[in-house]
Amino acid sequence: MKINKIREMSSPELEKELGELKSELFKLRFSLATNGLDNPMKIKEVKKDIAKINTVLTERKSEITENK
Repeated sequence: MKINKIREMSSPELEKELGELKSELFKLRFSLATNGLDNPMKIKEVKKDIAKINTVLTERKSEITENK
């Protein structure tokens, strides 16, 4: 997922997407442990997407506190 696309999303959408990505990461790790994955790099991509979303959410929270 591109950072520009993430920045265009609203905070509630980001929270929803974050939950979906965490769920997907859990499923990927589970299938890696049980029967192996076709593409183990998918775990790395999902983790990076989670980090990007967390970064944008943190930036938004700090902007709100600075403006008060």
